[in-house]
Amino acid sequence: QVQLRESGGGLVQAGESLRLSCTTTGASSSWTMAWFRQAPGKGREFVAAIFRNYGRTYYADSVKGRFTMSRDNAKTTVYLQMNSLKPEDTATYYCAADARLILSSIRVGDNYDYWGQGTQVTVPS
Repeated sequence: QVQLRESGGGLVQAGESLRLSCTTTGASSSWTMAWFRQAPGKGREFVAAIFRNYGRTYYADSVKGRFTMSRDNAKTTVYLQMNSLKPEDTATYYCAADARLILSSIRVGDNYDYWGQGTQVTVPS
């Protein structure tokens, strides 16, 4: 059984940093892992992904240069280092995983089979 659990969210001031973690059980280190977010009243938004075990990461334009996604294969844990946070980054952040995605599909949340429960990130304006 695959389980994902996010942690590390919180309330920070604009310009500060947070690191989110997603610990997995039952998932392989070769799976595609991703972070999505959803702000109140808005749809789910792709944030970042690591495609399978090829080592490449992909980012939404809105976070490129500020967020860094990484993976610890030994522990099947993924991280999202978020720097220079802005009020518009306020959202619930979700970790997602899938075993079979192709590269062209990684930015679409509906393509992922497994999700965590989410962790809240709040950056007051």
